[in-house]
Amino acid sequence: MEKAGARLTDPTLFHSILKTCSSLPVRYGKSIHASLLKQGLDSLTSTGNSIMDFYMKTGSLDSALYVFNSIRSCDSVSWNIMIHGLLSQGASDEGLWRFKQARIFGFEPNVSTLVLAIHACRSLGAMDEGLKMHGYIIRSGFLDITSVQNSLLSMYAGTHLERAKELFDEMPERDVISWSVMIGGYTQTGEAQMALELFLEMTSNTSIEPDGMTVVSVLKACTNIGDISMGRSVHGVVIYRGLNYDIFVGNSIIDMYSKCNDHESAFNAFTEMPCKNTVSWNSIISGLVRGEKHSEALSLFSSMGSGGFRADEVTLVNLLQTCKYVDTFQCKFIHCIVIRWGYELNELVINSLVDAYAKCNLIELAWKLFNQLRTKDIVSWSTMIAGFNHCGQPDEAIALFQEMIRAQERPNEVTILSLLEACSVSPDLKRSKSAHGIAIRRGLTAEVTVGTAILDMYSKCGEIGLSRKAFDQMPEKNIVSWGAMIAACGMNGLARDALALLPEMKLHGLKPNAVTTLSVLSACSHGGLVEEGLSFFENMVENHGVEPGLEHYSCMVDMLGRAGKLDSAMNLIKKMPETMRDGAGLWGALLSACRSSGNGRVGAGAVSHVLELEPQSSAGYLLASSMYAASGLWEDASRMRWLVKARGVKVVAGYSLVHVEDRAWRFVAGDKSHPRAGEIWDVVEQLHDCMKINGRNESESHWETQFSIP
Repeated sequence: MEKAGARLTDPTLFHSILKTCSSLPVRYGKSIHASLLKQGLDSLTSTGNSIMDFYMKTGSLDSALYVFNSIRSCDSVSWNIMIHGLLSQGASDEGLWRFKQARIFGFEPNVSTLVLAIHACRSLGAMDEGLKMHGYIIRSGFLDITSVQNSLLSMYAGTHLERAKELFDEMPERDVISWSVMIGGYTQTGEAQMALELFLEMTSNTSIEPDGMTVVSVLKACTNIGDISMGRSVHGVVIYRGLNYDIFVGNSIIDMYSKCNDHESAFNAFTEMPCKNTVSWNSIISGLVRGEKHSEALSLFSSMGSGGFRADEVTLVNLLQTCKYVDTFQCKFIHCIVIRWGYELNELVINSLVDAYAKCNLIELAWKLFNQLRTKDIVSWSTMIAGFNHCGQPDEAIALFQEMIRAQERPNEVTILSLLEACSVSPDLKRSKSAHGIAIRRGLTAEVTVGTAILDMYSKCGEIGLSRKAFDQMPEKNIVSWGAMIAACGMNGLARDALALLPEMKLHGLKPNAVTTLSVLSACSHGGLVEEGLSFFENMVENHGVEPGLEHYSCMVDMLGRAGKLDSAMNLIKKMPETMRDGAGLWGALLSACRSSGNGRVGAGAVSHVLELEPQSSAGYLLASSMYAASGLWEDASRMRWLVKARGVKVVAGYSLVHVEDRAWRFVAGDKSHPRAGEIWDVVEQLHDCMKINGRNESESHWETQFSIP
């Protein structure tokens, strides 16, 4: 038209043209804007609004603001376009500022702008502005509009649920969004039971049908409290309403079943999904990993690729958690995938890979990968420190922590816990006190987990007084803290103190759990309090509501065995549930007692059970060999040693750890690989000679006394 020399002079025609330009390349709209500038029509309010609307819809905020400032007289439409555009483009701060400015000029917002302004208050956490907005809505007569009410509900539901409930109760009409917002609010704030009750009220007292948003919140509530029965009912509603075609809903069903430990139902829900995405695959794989079905998770990963889906970082992190349960090759295989698919710079994946290598005892590969990281965050440092701990290298863990401090990385709670764990196996008390000091300076001792780790560290160092002091200084204690203190007393031979902590714990409103009761029984076992231990065990259910498990029975067998009451130990085993009699620890405790007492008759039966249940553990063979040797049954002892070699059982040698000059030195029987092995063996020979001389002198002195040799 312009090429033909014709010109548009009617401003109203430009509105439709600019509206069309918003779906075309920006240059067309700019060309129309230039034409309006030439004709001097851009300053007209209606024309300026159209131009501004065009720029807002194309994301050109600066150009839109320029046009807004050029309009001679802005009306409510101008303000609405400006504010709506800013808020919808994510410029929440400026959008709210413009909203307050517009009200000074008598601006009347439309419903759409008002809803976005409320949403901006919520996203910015500007509750004061939100309250002012609520007051303005009441004064302006917008409160009767359902969409505005729902927006206010959403704003309050995240932080002020009571206000949201008051507003919800006052609503004359509620739609599915109103119910969904309230149910979601209760779920997000940890009141899952209230969310489920509200859902039941919605489905039984109203004609409103739940939608995808509703059932996702309800399924999350079921997951949070482990209500699988309600979850199955919601699954039925999903099928009845045809919501199973919603991928988001399907993924939530898989997640619910997985976290409620019904992996078969989770897998069935997954296979029945008409449409899947990567999140679907991740949800089912994550569930299988959490349920320790590692082979099934790896098998599903293979199917994922053949199904046309490519694993993402979440998939890889989930799979890396299976490596320590499968084999070390799996860890290297996933590492290859990480390199091939370009995830080497993904911090989450690399940190998980470092952790996986460490958990597989491939600490050299973990260390190599850690050193290759271009940038190390606190997660990287904490993972590597924890890895050294896992592989029995506390000195390296402490040294790395010191290196982290030199790199000016601030330790968090997880890092401090790893440091405390490393110090707990160090014979140097100075290190433990230093770690405690670091925790104090970082303000972390008030955390229950850190306080519990500190008392546990001191108890393992044999400093039960410092352990009790740390316990008493904890501002808050949970059942784990009390259990750790009870275990600390038992470990350090204070069995009666351990028992005395039980009534003290009850005074604080805490009931013993399975772990606490086990710590009490262990304290009685090591402290020789047989009668007290038996009494406590017999009254566990009645007094504490704890059903004895395999660990409790094993501890009781150990206690009776230490006291030489092997017949009582056997009677206890016969009385316990049959399903628990296949515990290797149970028969191992009995075998250890038989070795100490030299009772080969009972021990022979224990040997057969231990070797059957744990054929690849060297502990059973060594205990049996020692028992037979103590009874003079040398052929049976020799047969045990032969079985170790024939079955290819790896013997884990015991060792002593001595701390010399800021370094822990490990001494293993028969080890000649130590750099100072020659000197060590010379000293050992000297010690043996001294022992022989002392033994001979004691023997001569004994005979002299016995026969009164002058």
